Amino acid sequence: MKSENIHGKEKGLSAWQLTMMAVGTVIGGSFFLGSAVVINATGPSVLLSFILGGILVYFILYALSEMTVSKPTAGSFQTYASDAYGPGLGFVVGWVYWTGMSLAMSSEATAVSILIREWFPGISIAVLGSVIIVGVTLLNLLGADKLSKLESGLAIIKVVAVVAFIVLAVLLIVGLIPGTRAAGVSQVATESFAPGGLGGFAGSLLIVMFAYSGFEIIGLAASETENPQETVPKAINYTVVLLVSIYIIAIGLLLFLTPTSILNERTSPFVAALNRWGMGWAGTIINFVLITAILSTMLAAMFGLGRMIRTLADAGQAPKWLDDTTDIPRKGILFTGVAMLLGLWFGLLLPSVYLFLVSSGGFAVLFTYAVIVASHIRFRKANGCPEGKCRLGAFPYSSLFVLVCLIIAMFSMPFIGGQTYGFIAGIAITVLYSVAYLIMKAVKNRQGISDNGDARQFQTRLSTEFSKELTFDKERKYDEGDRDSGEDEEEEYDDYNE
Repeated sequence: MKSENIHGKEKGLSAWQLTMMAVGTVIGGSFFLGSAVVINATGPSVLLSFILGGILVYFILYALSEMTVSKPTAGSFQTYASDAYGPGLGFVVGWVYWTGMSLAMSSEATAVSILIREWFPGISIAVLGSVIIVGVTLLNLLGADKLSKLESGLAIIKVVAVVAFIVLAVLLIVGLIPGTRAAGVSQVATESFAPGGLGGFAGSLLIVMFAYSGFEIIGLAASETENPQETVPKAINYTVVLLVSIYIIAIGLLLFLTPTSILNERTSPFVAALNRWGMGWAGTIINFVLITAILSTMLAAMFGLGRMIRTLADAGQAPKWLDDTTDIPRKGILFTGVAMLLGLWFGLLLPSVYLFLVSSGGFAVLFTYAVIVASHIRFRKANGCPEGKCRLGAFPYSSLFVLVCLIIAMFSMPFIGGQTYGFIAGIAITVLYSVAYLIMKAVKNRQGISDNGDARQFQTRLSTEFSKELTFDKERKYDEGDRDSGEDEEEEYDDYNE
């Protein structure tokens, strides 16, 4: 039986649609630009980093899947953390994730600025990054109806960009480009397999996992699938296979085209490789496509972060002045935009702005994933397998393996140059929100307000927010086509909006 929305109509997200939504959200600047840092630090062993990252993503997604199938909710990991360990951890992980993703989007704006400076070197990153963040903020104020069409087109472009690079790389390696000698295997054969040693490999996991970040949208959108019990596991398999394949093939081919020692965060490794082989025209095209791809990630992230702020405010877990009763959460969007600007400007004070923003945002993302796994461990012990079917095998060893890997990745950050400041910022953010919750709890206890009531209100409102945004277009078309069906449906729709 297919799931139905509040109107009793089918929800329309298939496993493949959910997969494309996840892939479109995941592939961004951390792969197109940040991967240069990882490749430089780990050499050809970077392939093992991405394979291990794919394995961790697989386990994390299945842990999230078991909780999602048992309790489909748009609150996803924030709700499950609150259920497992109380509203305190739910508060901390919600705010840490918001802060981390805001910093991550500041890094994406930096990445776009770096790419644009290939054509306009006279414009500073501060100016370009600020203009980009302001533009993304204003576009989100248009609302979901207009934004979804733009986002869909940009998501397709980024996948086409990776495929185009793969095709060009194969042609260069085998020597099928007229006037260009075959790259062959000589370049990769002379590389040291792991120049950074074990420490560099462990430290590289942060950016690798950051390159995979965004897959948690599968959990957020699970309540809008046709059948969560069947669709979510299929979407997980499709997503992991597609992402790992794209990343491994693209980076594996890249190793044949350029020395890893010359790569850095100032130039996309894909553009650098093509330029090295005299294909500046292709590098220019790829550069343009990468810019549109990264912008799509920023648009999608801002869409969710703005709504998360409104929901937190409505639940009493954010300043009340951020609450917004309009269809478009303008206050949350503008607040997130300001946070991104502050993150960008603060990062500019440090030696490497991009690495700081990526590493601090990456720490927050890894912390969130660790909370997901920890929540699943307690969930499985308390509830067993959902519907009697275990989707995550080898429990609890698989969960403990992932948890240990994530902790090692976080505390190995200083082994990669430029990540130390991000590590310190990540720790500071986590401690800050933990202290903020204790203060908030003390104030509420003095006023006689229950945390549990706030948590339930938060979950209800967040679920409503995502449900409205994901189903609004279909609901509107349905209502227009059946406008004469009677007053009962109109009253039902009014109740839904309330």
